[in-house]
Amino acid sequence: MTHQPPGGGAWGRSARREVRNPVLALPAARQILDLSRSERRVLGALLRDLAVQARTRAEEAWKARKGIIAAYWQANAVYAKHLARVIDPRQ
Repeated sequence: MTHQPPGGGAWGRSARREVRNPVLALPAARQILDLSRSERRVLGALLRDLAVQARTRAEEAWKARKGIIAAYWQANAVYAKHLARVIDPRQ
């Protein structure tokens, strides 16, 4: 009897794109994919920049012992990166 990972498939549930990036499960994500490639590239680059800037703010807040603010900026960084990967999955 062979053991299958949870969720089935060779790699299990975590191999599904919408599990790794929950934004992909949203209907608006599919609408974003209808944009032209050049429009998605620009938006993707902007969101990646936003993620880097938000992560920098999170690190600064953490060093200043402002944990709640650090968590806020870190969450923004994660969401921006997830959105960037939906819009422009080149990386």
